[in-house]
Amino acid sequence: MTAVESFDRWGDEQLERLRGNAIADPVFKTASYLGDFSGIWHLIGIGRAIIDPSVVRQSVAMSALIGAESLIVNQGIKRLFRRTRPTESGDPRFPVRHPSTSSFPSGHASAAFFAASILTTATGRSLAPVWYSTAVIVAVSRAYVRIHHPSDVVGGAVVGAALGVVGSRVFTTWVL
Repeated sequence: MTAVESFDRWGDEQLERLRGNAIADPVFKTASYLGDFSGIWHLIGIGRAIIDPSVVRQSVAMSALIGAESLIVNQGIKRLFRRTRPTESGDPRFPVRHPSTSSFPSGHASAAFFAASILTTATGRSLAPVWYSTAVIVAVSRAYVRIHHPSDVVGGAVVGAALGVVGSRVFTTWVL
């Protein structure tokens, strides 16, 4: 067994201890659902623009950058890997959309950490714990609902954080 396989087994065992929990199940199922197509991040952008119309341009730029990140990850990086998902049709306890792309890296995790980077750039460091905590919940949700291996989530978070460095620079150039 490889180190990655050992990590995935250990991670899934830890999550299995939580699965079935009356609080954890709805939190992670909802986070996984809201992470589809980066919906949660677009909603946050829209919410920010509704509350403060002066940030409409920021919200539009963030959505455009999230779209670019998604193309890079889902049509680029994922095509380099042919990793199967931990379950063929998902875990019956957690009915979620079953993507057709490779399991590695997690697109939800990548988008989450990318968006947290952009939002931190837009709002300042004082809100960074909110954005990154949300990113962690969305990312972990994918292993929780067994549509990704834990290492897919870690890989996605790393990819998203790295792309977030570049995306934040572009965001700053475009908007700030």
